[in-house]
Amino acid sequence: MKKTVLFILASVLVFSFSLMSQTKTSKKVVKFVIHTEYGDMKGFLYNETPQHRDNFVKLVKQGFYNGTLFHRVIPQFMIQGGDPDSKTAKAGQMLGGGDLKYTVPAEFNPKLIHKKGALAAARQGDDVNPKKASSGCQFYIVEGKKYPAASLPGKYTDEQKKIYETIGGTPQLDGSYTVYGEITEGFDVIDKIANIDRDQYDRPKKDVTMTIKLVD
Repeated sequence: MKKTVLFILASVLVFSFSLMSQTKTSKKVVKFVIHTEYGDMKGFLYNETPQHRDNFVKLVKQGFYNGTLFHRVIPQFMIQGGDPDSKTAKAGQMLGGGDLKYTVPAEFNPKLIHKKGALAAARQGDDVNPKKASSGCQFYIVEGKKYPAASLPGKYTDEQKKIYETIGGTPQLDGSYTVYGEITEGFDVIDKIANIDRDQYDRPKKDVTMTIKLVD
């Protein structure tokens, strides 16, 4: 059976950062680091999305992500990885269909937005996934672009509008994909990976391999 490629819709909607956490929590924060040849990206997971947090932690502890690729990159949008098939992929092979045979229920939270550096879950499209359940393993990190505050809908707070105006992101994805963490260091690495040469599938022509570890 042909696999369904997991993707994030790159629709151009006229919706028309801070290094601080988007919410406060008393629970211990889980931190991680993603190692690549372009540098490290450090971040943390949100306790407000416990199912996604715990699933990510489980996979990292298993070493699941080590050796996988950032297999889809789009400038001013995002970098996507976590496909298990990418570990053994041949050059030029289209990726995005690998999975773990389970999904994670959506955990949408209006306080957790797709600002630059946001860590979010990829998923299948609404036509086969009306509940917007997340992939069990594939994720993306937002690069995005800046949006004038006046172009954003009223659902956003003044603080969120300022984030999109000054730091940027992908507001068109809010409420459709679960955001469950954020990068706090290594934004230049996001930019480098998002802007490398890619093929017709948006796969980097030179493999970008990752290793993910939990840190104190």
